[in-house]
Amino acid sequence: MSPKNEYITMLHGAGGTVMHDLIENYVVKYFGGASNAEVPLEAMDDAAVVGDIVLKSDSHVVKPIFFAGGDIGRLAVSGTVNDIAAVGAEPYALACGFILEEGLAIADFERILSSTREACKEANVSIVTGDTKVVEKGTLGGCVINMSGIGRRTTALDKNFVVVKKFRKAPTARWTLDSNLRAGDTIILSGTIGDHGLAILSAQEGLSFGSGIRSDVKPLNRLVQRMFKEVGGVVSIKDPTRGGLADALNEFSWKSKVGILLYEDRIPIREDVRIACEMLGLDPLEVGNEGKIILGVVKEKATDILKLLKATKEGKDARIIGKATAEFAGVAMQTVVGGKRIIARPVGDPIPRIC
Repeated sequence: MSPKNEYITMLHGAGGTVMHDLIENYVVKYFGGASNAEVPLEAMDDAAVVGDIVLKSDSHVVKPIFFAGGDIGRLAVSGTVNDIAAVGAEPYALACGFILEEGLAIADFERILSSTREACKEANVSIVTGDTKVVEKGTLGGCVINMSGIGRRTTALDKNFVVVKKFRKAPTARWTLDSNLRAGDTIILSGTIGDHGLAILSAQEGLSFGSGIRSDVKPLNRLVQRMFKEVGGVVSIKDPTRGGLADALNEFSWKSKVGILLYEDRIPIREDVRIACEMLGLDPLEVGNEGKIILGVVKEKATDILKLLKATKEGKDARIIGKATAEFAGVAMQTVVGGKRIIARPVGDPIPRIC
């Protein structure tokens, strides 16, 4: 039974501890236990696995629906295919559900459709089915999109794990799951953090930081498959969306039962994003992203993975930011002044409705 006088708040959808508790204590309670799923709901990974098929459903309520660097259509495609890619699969078909608000301009709807199509081309996926509903004015903020997708296992993923087995004696799951990290693995971040969250906040509040802060939203599935095919050695992948880098790394640590040591001076943050966060009292480690991935890589292949990333548009700002360790539990950061700072899982993303 749920506690009396307890209600859903915005924090329940903002990543972090409040949202995770809601999912674990309520959603998983009623829907968990699917015996036919290799990676089931209760694993709380980015997508589920049934046989060699990966399933993902993602709803997008970003406010506003247009923002610097993207819009709700591009976000819906990118968010869905990136979650499928995060467990190691290649997405190939999407289902799109539009819930439109009465009064939305047809020109704006067409703009969203065009952007959605372009993002699909980038990701090499197709929308093959869907649904459209319209609700009364004043209920949605223009448009909400549910994007569901399916992905499949590839020979590139198999090749990736052949490389992993060369360097790791202990068994590893055959998908790039949150629980696959082991002490000694290298943590790589594919680029700068905080860009998407600050772009959304700027649009929501009409703020200008005198710079070109834009969302990083983009599909990353092709990049992931390249890493598998050309280098290998990737054991875990996560996209640091709601709750940001701090939440994603804590999830790695919790599920893999290892500590993670970060190096503050290696975490890539745009200077304008850093300054804006300082002005607003935000921690950039807790701000959501939509075009970055965190990788756990066997240390023997970390340099090669980093070299590949840096040669791409999506990963040109990639850095090795830390390592998995057995010396402590949780996530800690070696600061530039010489001490260590505990990086706790945030309560939620400080910016509402970023995706």
